[in-house]
Order: sequence, then C-alpha cells, then structure tokens
Amino acid sequence: MAKKFVFLFEEGNKNKKNLLGGKGANIAEMTRRGLPVPPGFTLTTELCNYFLSHGRKLPKDAYVQVRKAVRALEKKTGRKFGSKTRPLLVSVRSGAPVSMPGMMDTILNLGLNDVTLNALARETKDRRFALDSYRRFIQMFASVVMEVPHDVFEKVLEKQRNAAKVKSDSELKEKHLEKVVAEYKRIYKTRTKSAFPSSPSKQLDLAIKAVFNSWNIKRARTYRRLNGISDDLGTGVNVQAMVFGNTGFNSGTGVVFTRNPANGKKELYGEYLINAQGEEVVAGIRTPKPIVKLKKEFPAVYARLLKIAKRLERFYREVQDIEFTFDNGKLFILQTRDGKRTANAAVKIAVDLCVEGVISRKDAILRVSPEQISMLLHRQIDPDAKVRVVATGLAASPGAACGTVVFDADEAEKRGEKGDSVLLVRPETAPDDIHGMVAAQGILTSRGGLTSHAAVVARGMGKPCVAGCGDVKISPRRKQFTVNGITVKRGDVITIDGTAGRVMLGEVKTIEPKITNEVKTLLKWADAVRKLGVRANADTPKDAKRAREFGAEGIGLCRTEHMFMEKSRLPIVKKMIIAKKYGARRRELEKLRPMQLHDFFGIFKAMDGLPVIIRLLDPPLHEFLPNRRAIAREISKLEMQNKPKELEKKKALYRVVSDLSESNPMLGHRGCRLGISHPEIYEMQVHAIFEAAVKAKRTGIKVKPYVMIPLVGVAEELRVLREMAEKVAKEVMRKTGVKFSYKIGTMIELPRGCTNAGEIAKYADFFSFGTNDLTQTVFGYSRDDVEAKFIGVYMDRQIIRENPFETLDQSGVGELIKIAVKRGRGTKKDLDIGICGEHGGDAKSIGFFHKIGLKYVSCSPFRVPVARLAAAHAALGAIK
Repeated sequence: MAKKFVFLFEEGNKNKKNLLGGKGANIAEMTRRGLPVPPGFTLTTELCNYFLSHGRKLPKDAYVQVRKAVRALEKKTGRKFGSKTRPLLVSVRSGAPVSMPGMMDTILNLGLNDVTLNALARETKDRRFALDSYRRFIQMFASVVMEVPHDVFEKVLEKQRNAAKVKSDSELKEKHLEKVVAEYKRIYKTRTKSAFPSSPSKQLDLAIKAVFNSWNIKRARTYRRLNGISDDLGTGVNVQAMVFGNTGFNSGTGVVFTRNPANGKKELYGEYLINAQGEEVVAGIRTPKPIVKLKKEFPAVYARLLKIAKRLERFYREVQDIEFTFDNGKLFILQTRDGKRTANAAVKIAVDLCVEGVISRKDAILRVSPEQISMLLHRQIDPDAKVRVVATGLAASPGAACGTVVFDADEAEKRGEKGDSVLLVRPETAPDDIHGMVAAQGILTSRGGLTSHAAVVARGMGKPCVAGCGDVKISPRRKQFTVNGITVKRGDVITIDGTAGRVMLGEVKTIEPKITNEVKTLLKWADAVRKLGVRANADTPKDAKRAREFGAEGIGLCRTEHMFMEKSRLPIVKKMIIAKKYGARRRELEKLRPMQLHDFFGIFKAMDGLPVIIRLLDPPLHEFLPNRRAIAREISKLEMQNKPKELEKKKALYRVVSDLSESNPMLGHRGCRLGISHPEIYEMQVHAIFEAAVKAKRTGIKVKPYVMIPLVGVAEELRVLREMAEKVAKEVMRKTGVKFSYKIGTMIELPRGCTNAGEIAKYADFFSFGTNDLTQTVFGYSRDDVEAKFIGVYMDRQIIRENPFETLDQSGVGELIKIAVKRGRGTKKDLDIGICGEHGGDAKSIGFFHKIGLKYVSCSPFRVPVARLAAAHAALGAIK
C-alpha cells in the first residue's frame, strides 16, 4: 500500500501535529468540530523531508494523491481548476510542527490566469476585484517560486498610485490595475525568460515545491537556530479554497488573539483591514484598525468571531492566535495556533488560566519558558528622566532600548558583531530582516500594526519595538528619517520605549524592571516543585541584596579578586603583588584587610542565615600588573630627559613586572598556587572572612561562611591550605571568644580535579564546579579568543551545535563532572556539590545538573529567577 502523503482536512486532527504541521493539524481539528473553515488538504512533513533529501523531487504517489485531493476539493466547492464559469482558486501555505511565524512562504489566489480572471470578474460582477486578486497572485508566485525581487513589483504599484493620486492600493481603479497586471506579466517574462504559467495544475506543482524549499531558506534556518528548533522536522503544505477579504468594503481580513499578547489582559486583541487579503495585515504594508472597531463596523461578524475565539481557547486550553477573513459579511477561520506573547503576558496568562481552573499549576509552570523570565528583566525608561519625545507609535514590544540608528539589516548585523548598540529603523520589517533584528537592541517601524512582522518577532525575542509610527518618514536609500521637521541620520543616537510606544532623541536614562505579583506567584509555584537549590554569584553587598530579592538561597560564588577592582583599592593591590619582600607585601595586605572585612560583613548581612561561599584570590595577574609597554615608553622618555634616579626606579619596576608576567596567565601562577607560594595573601583573606563572621554574629546575624580554595588539581594543595584556614579559624575564635561554624571546600575547574575528586574529597566539605575554566581546559579553548574568532564559524558549519561557554558540553565537560560527583561522593557520601560557572543560569545545562544530582546551581543575580523556573522545568521532566 502506498504511503499516505496527502490528508484532506477532515482526515486529520490536533494530535497529528508532527505529521501535518501545527497549522494543518489545527485546521483539521477545527474542520472536524464544524467551525467555518474553507475546505482543503495538507501535504505532510514526511513528504517535505523526502523532497529535500531526493534532489527536490516528489514521488509519483504524491502526484496521484494531490490530483485526487484536488478533485475532492472541486466536488466540495462546486468549482474546478481552470473553469470558465466557476474557477477554483486556492491558497498554498506552509505549516511546520513548531510555529515559525513569517519565516516560510505563502501564495494566495493560485489558479488565476487570463481565462479564470474573466470568469471571476463575471461571477463577482467586479472586474476590479478580479484584477486585484490576479496582480497579488502574480507577485507572490514570482517572488516565492521564481525568486523575483518583491521590490520590482512594489515600484509598479507605487507608480500607479502616484498616477492615480491615491495613497493606498485599495483606492486604485480597474484601469490602473489592468496596467499593473500587464506590467507584472512583462516583468515576470523578462526576469524568468518564460511566460507566466497558465495551467493551474502546473502552478500548484511549482508552488508546493517552493513552499517545501522555503523550509531551508536563510531566514527560516536562522529562526530555527535561534529558537532551538530541529532542522529535521520539515514543513507541511496546506492547500485551501480561497475566501476573499478584498471583494469590497463589506469584506476584510484580520488577526485576533484570545487574550492580549502584550500584557496578558483577558480581552480580544488584534487588528483587521477592510477590502484586503490576509498577508497585508502581517506584512505591515497598511496600518490596520484595532479589533474593537470591528464590533461597531460589523457587529454580526464580531459576535461570531468572539464566540469562536472563546471556544477555541477552551478547547486548546491556551491563548489562540486566529487568522480570519469575512467575505461579504460571512466569517471564515483560516487558521489557529498558540499565540506568541511577551514574557509579561506569558506569565500573567499562565497564572490566570490556572486560577480560572483551565490548567494546573504544573501546566502553568511549563507554559512559561526560562528565557521568558529572563526577558522580564528588561530595563525601562526612568520616570524622572528628561525626555524629548519626537513621535509616538504602537507599543508593540515592551522595554527600553538605546542605540545608533541603522536602516539596513546587514549593517545592523555587522555593527552588532563588533559590539555596537544599534536600533534597526525600517518602514516595515520582512522575514529577510531577521539577522538584523537579532543584532539590534530594538526595532522602530513607520508602518505595520501590533501583529505585524516587526511586532511579533520582537516580542518573541524580548526586544523593544515601536511599530506603525506614521509620523516618522523613513528613507532607507538616504539613510535618514524625518519627523516634525527634525532629521535623524544614520549613526545618530535615539531611544525607543516599547512599553509606551515613544521615540526619543538621544540617550535616555533607564531603570531596573520590577517583578510583578504574577511572576512572584509563578516562581513560588516553581520553588515548590524544583529539587535544585538556586544561589547567586555576587561580589558586593549590593549584588547580594539584589540576589536575595530575586529569590537566591545563598551565595554560590563570591569572587574576591573582583573586590579589588575599585579605583581606591587597585593601587594597593598592585603594590602588594609587585612587592619583592615579605614585609612590604604584609603592609599592603593589612591595608586591604579592613576593606575585605567590610565587604564580607555586608554580604553576610544581606544573606542572613543563608550560606555564603567565598573564593579566595584567583587573580589573572596581568589584570593587576602595571602595563609593561607603558613602563618601557616611560623608560625611553626618562633616558632622553637624563633623570637617572627616576630611570633606575622605572627599570626596577620593569624587571619586577617582567618577572611576574606570564605567557599564559590562565594556566599560570593563580588560584591555590598563589596561596601556597605566598600564604600570607590567603591568611589575610581568611582572617577577614572569619572576623566578619564574628562581627555579624555579634549583631544577631546568622552566618554560614564557606571558604573556597580555587584551582585545586592535586589533593595535597587542598590539604595544605585547609590546614592554614583551620589554624586561622581557631586563632580568631580564641581572640574574640566567639565560636562559629564554617566549611572549607574547593572549586573543581580542572580535568585532573575531576578525575582526582575522590582524593580531593578527603579534605573538602563541598565541591563547586567552575564550568567556565573547566570548559576552557577540556577543549583547550581560550574563551575570549575563540568566541571572537571561530565559535560562530563552527556553529554555522555544525562542527559544534552550541557554544560550550553558554550551554554545557555534556558529552565532554559533563562526563568529567559526572566522574567527579561519583568519586567525590564515593569518598564522602554527604559531600555538598554545586556549580557556580555561567552555565548555572542556562536552562538546558540546569536540566543536566538536576539529572546528575547536584545540590544547587549558582548564577548572576539577574539569572536567579531564570534558574528557579528552569530547575522546576527539570524536575517536571521538561528539560532533558
């Protein structure tokens, strides 16, 4: 029996999403439930993968099944391909198993030619409508199937609008559209070296293949990579009988969400256009009307739409994004899918649906991704800041962004790669702009609405966007825009406020965001199910306080070398490092000791009752040493100035710095090696830690100090330094008369530390994996160098799938971590083990840490809410 590649809508259901794609599965389900869906059929994702893997060819069985499905569609509609009286016209749309809005291609009005054009004109008694449909079809077909640039057709339309002295395409008369169609066909023939195909069957064959091909176009591949979507899924193709929103001013098309995707409010939210086809709404070519106006203009259509929207949300138990058309007042539902939304809306909607009894707490937790929690931490405009608002558009995606203006996606990408902050400014964005949108801090468009491409993509990325800002007159060719007599050129700085839709000149001060009650509720639910603890990496009392506000359960890493970077402390540290004699070094250390004590006390106070892991000095020495080249230049000047005393001092300094300089500081005299070579440094720090603990305890603060010895690869290193720390603890207790408990452990960040973990554990109360350095030493990569030079190339060529410094390399670094956990707990069953590298804030990595039984993860304060939710997802089995 031949494999089934084609399903009529009534043959599918919502459970066949992987086979039919999300759009096809949902259309099938709506058809089965009696909703007003135009009939049609779906070609499967399996057929797409066959096509792409067999030289862009379809099997014979597929052609047979498509012809059979077309006949069934003709019978249902009472129409026929190529008919001179009642022609069948169809749309051809992509539909992957995972929503990829706007990333692949669509063709409308397929089946039109010179014969069926006349038939459609006679049947509708509206030749203008027939011509309008034909010109749309030629343009879409040429662009999607034959890759003729979209802009060449737009120039023809613009010319006709100017000639007719009208602003919109819908105002063009029949005589103008006759010229447009003729010119479109001429362009098609010139560009493709062949006449526009008149056979509807040939049109359909070419369109199906083009939509399958669109699975691998650049913007679709980029979107999949950014969103972690597999390249193996393929897309379905949905062939559906056309209904028309452009038959006159009693017809229209629109997109509606069952809840507000910007703020989560329970209300119909969307837009529509009169006398238009669906692609016009999402393309942003015309600025549509808000859905609330539909209730006044077409009350019967609105009432039916509201009823269907509520029904679909109840059935799918999720916010729905519905595309609809009304043809002479009759409503049709073209598709429904789970609605994309802002992070704030995602949280509110999940909590509200749970409170309403629609979904469980588990469902609510899983409805919000860790990445969306991260997006909630966007900065906002400082309400006290003085701003110069020059224009107001639609608040399409919240948050504030500031940057230099660019008008081209390619330039945005190039400048973004250099580290520049840019804002992408376009009349409207198209799917081909995706790479520039990724690189930009925010997006501003002069056209398009709240469901335009710019708005939807920006919300998905968590980037601020102001859309439909009509007062802004953008000229991409001249690389400038004008607004109210002001000209803003490429390279000028502006600020946009996607929360309020404002555009401001210059750089405007922003403030930290506030976490809503819904976020707190969701994170509280997450805390109840997660197994992993979540701590924070914090180096100052201020960071510690912020971390606790975000729900941190302690400090997993306090990097003491970061405390020395302050302007007032850096000179002391430099003198301490270059001091050749013990006495000189001790003098500088005693200056640093009260500073360290003050910092540690502040952190203990902020973390009252929670554990605080303090890593002893692990300095890359080159960050603290005077610049050797600068000293050499000063020596040259002094030689010319004949200043022998000053010259000798500089030469002595140069010799010291040269002696301390290292070829590879990352693998040099740092970590525990420094503490063993110069024990007085670590002794000072341990004194400061324990003296701060005593001070805190005397003021009623509960302290749990953990002393972390960095870069241990040999058990004897930890034994020696533990002995020193214990000696200091006894001394502090004896002098102060205050007893306190403490733990001593190590950061496992070397391969030998992992393989030798059983021996190291004899002297450790805890392990904490430093995955940043562990990744560097396992791969032999210098992070700063490889991320700037070749990681991107490796990922593009799929030599590696993910950046190992962002998501843990489970098969390499992860295997070493598992070895260390097994051997460490083999020596001490109750060994406290966590991770404090940057991977502690990465959702996928957190899933791995949960699986291997770590006690906690530690990350930057702003990533704490992300880690809390990710840990819950891991506990619920959503992150493998």
